[in-house]
Amino acid sequence: MAKLLPGLDESLRAVPLMELEGPSGPGIGLFRDSGGPGLLVPTAYQGRGATALDALRVQRALGSRAPSLAVATTLHHFSTATLAALITDEGLESLLVEGVASGNYLVAFGFAEERPGAGVLFPSMTATQGPDGVRISGVTRPPSLARSMDLLIAAVMVSRSDGPGEEPAVALVPAESEGVSVGGAGADSEQVTLDDVEVPPEMLVRASDLDGRLDVLLSAGFAWFQLLMTGSYLGAAGALVERVLLDNRVPESERVQLLVEAEGAMSAAEGLARRIDDGGPDESTLAHSLYVRYCVQDALSRVVPRAVGLLGDLDSTASDEVGHLATCTNGLALQPPARSRMTGPLAAYLVDGPLTIA
Repeated sequence: MAKLLPGLDESLRAVPLMELEGPSGPGIGLFRDSGGPGLLVPTAYQGRGATALDALRVQRALGSRAPSLAVATTLHHFSTATLAALITDEGLESLLVEGVASGNYLVAFGFAEERPGAGVLFPSMTATQGPDGVRISGVTRPPSLARSMDLLIAAVMVSRSDGPGEEPAVALVPAESEGVSVGGAGADSEQVTLDDVEVPPEMLVRASDLDGRLDVLLSAGFAWFQLLMTGSYLGAAGALVERVLLDNRVPESERVQLLVEAEGAMSAAEGLARRIDDGGPDESTLAHSLYVRYCVQDALSRVVPRAVGLLGDLDSTASDEVGHLATCTNGLALQPPARSRMTGPLAAYLVDGPLTIA
């Protein structure tokens, strides 16, 4: 992290964990100040040009300092990667992606998580055609960055441009657009409402513009999401393991056992990162990302309770921090797609069917 985002680790260490994790904590500002929004943006576009392996290690380090910040920024990185993959106009792509890096803009992704039974990539809003583009209305709940975002990537249904019916599309909506509002409860994970928001044609990417590759691009990009989210939660768990390693009351055998399992999980994630770097995310890489994520999930379910038990009696501040870190690690099981919903799709994929995100 010191090489790619200079000064961030030192800045985060200077702030108590529970203050960083609070609703008004300075984490997002410190992340911006270090150039974090441009982590995955190529250097040609003024970004940091991080590889998948670099980014995984950054997210793990960030997760060990501020788990909520790591999770929030994972969504930004996924959104940025999706943005670059979806835009077919090279001029617009370079303008937007370079703007993310040079302006330290944060990007939020609007999923369909508020629709029971809908896949996580299913469009959650509707759009009507107007004289100067489309007008979008609806509600989405980005998993993070609702109040900090500069740009929202929203999945919508629009009228087909080549005949009757509707097709999915992705709209790029600046946060300051007229008709965009944020409300609800929670720390930067709230409801975003779009009320008749005008989106010009150049900021709308239709499925037909991509020759039917919209689902493929979104699904493949999900490998990045699994990788970086896994790294973020490994970081939170690592912060607990580190506390155990520094506690001389804990027998060496227990300390080594925890370290072996935590580092083994990280090695699996690093293997996935190298695969992404070697060939880019495709359907098989997406499947591999799910195997790794669920494997790490299982490892954390063993490592974290054991670490908490070994730490024993602590003063109130340390106890609060340990409890918070332990609670944070449970969040990996809640990230999409849930293992229970992917059982059928993965079983179908293993007998040569297509892999779909449930």
